[in-house]
Amino acid sequence: MSRWTVGILRHGQYEQPAGVPSAHLPHPLLPEGENAAREAAQKIWAFAEQESLELDVTIDCSSLLRAWQTASIIAGELQEKSPRGFQVAEFPDLAERSVGAAANLTRDQIEAVLDRDPRFGSPSAGWKRNPSYRLPLLGAESLLEAGERVAAHWRRREDQGRVSEKPQLKILVGHGGSLRHAALKLGILDRDDVARLSMWHCHPIFFRRDADGNWERRDGNWKVRDPESAGPGD
Repeated sequence: MSRWTVGILRHGQYEQPAGVPSAHLPHPLLPEGENAAREAAQKIWAFAEQESLELDVTIDCSSLLRAWQTASIIAGELQEKSPRGFQVAEFPDLAERSVGAAANLTRDQIEAVLDRDPRFGSPSAGWKRNPSYRLPLLGAESLLEAGERVAAHWRRREDQGRVSEKPQLKILVGHGGSLRHAALKLGILDRDDVARLSMWHCHPIFFRRDADGNWERRDGNWKVRDPESAGPGD
């Protein structure tokens, strides 16, 4: 069974309206997000060479535009370094946590909607970062539920990659909230870590299982959250 390494990557900076949870917003990357994706490709290539890994030519990404654009730019940059034919595959399972029927509403608007609904009332303070909390609206999910579907995709790709004859590097492009909670589900982070950490845009973090079956971080760093920040999970 071959050595398998995964690189997880949060999409580049994009056009996010003020006060609106990232969730399933359909907006594109900003120019700085496009540039960050190009820089990420160089980091991925350098890490693969450093670790003597063969890059999987299929870059998996969330179906949301900002992730697809990030993955597509990375694939294009890698294609210039190798004739192997890099491509992008979209997966809904890699998307950010859904807020369901509250999509495209601001946090204040979401709270007002719930407050006016006699079935629910206002959510508690800090609801966006509560891993177990799911908005009581059609199509919504909790951060833990989002993390579980990302973790399931991660596990499937690991199972597939480990049968390769050559040591492989697989890239997953997704979203900060769902990727961090996938890391929680996989035992890479604990609950305190998830609350304390975030992800930089387009800064890959690379992981590999050690001989004892535990995930070890090979390169890249988490972003330490500002404890006063009240930003969305992505």
